[in-house]
Amino acid sequence: MSRARGFPEDGELVVCTVKSVKNFGAFVTLDEYGEKEGFVHVRDVATGWVKYIRDFIREGQKIVCKVLGVDSSKGHIDLSLKSVNEHQKREKVQQWKNEKKAEKLLEIVAERMSISVDDAYTQFGNTILDEYETLYGAFEAVAAGPAEFKTEFSGDWVDFFVDVAVENVTPPYVQIDGTLEIRSAAPNGVDVIKEAIKKGLAAADEGADVTIQYVGAPRYRIVITASEYKDAEDIMKKVSSAALEYIIANGGEGVLKRA
Repeated sequence: MSRARGFPEDGELVVCTVKSVKNFGAFVTLDEYGEKEGFVHVRDVATGWVKYIRDFIREGQKIVCKVLGVDSSKGHIDLSLKSVNEHQKREKVQQWKNEKKAEKLLEIVAERMSISVDDAYTQFGNTILDEYETLYGAFEAVAAGPAEFKTEFSGDWVDFFVDVAVENVTPPYVQIDGTLEIRSAAPNGVDVIKEAIKKGLAAADEGADVTIQYVGAPRYRIVITASEYKDAEDIMKKVSSAALEYIIANGGEGVLKRA
């Protein structure tokens, strides 16, 4: 979460900067938590025996660690480097980069409103974080559906926030596909198949991103692009069902095949 000032939770992944490396472990600062200090014991640096700790960790390095324990009364945060695999590291670093970008975007919003960044958080930033959990997630959601965002929030800041999101963030999307195999032995079979495809396209939600591509008789590839996987699957069901219902009702046959 942006501008976090408390303490991380046990098991949380955190981005850290290595400040000092000793034979017994490394002292780091937590980038997302106001530069609070944490410690990685040598036993938690890597699996197996660590002969030279600097073979694994060095000053100035950005690392991703797992929180093993927190003593907020003493300000102690115990961390593990070896408990984070490469996939988790890549995901966390990307999330951290996205959040840093989002903080810059919020600065742009504040600048356009002629207010300070602190005032921006007070007026709407903290509310957005409560709703979306991450600032970047909010900007992504707004870029994907600005009109919906405007119905959920009100205030002078909304238009500024929407403008900055649309200008700077590419909405996330998922893409799924399937192969529609349809046949018709009727004298006008080609026309029946064409109409079945039209029925399928017409069944998609308004504004849905749907294409049906000819692969080779009797195969037609349906490609659905949507912001959420569930939405994409719902659209696929509507499109394929409409096409299959029409072809079968007119004496043909068909099936949807998914990889």
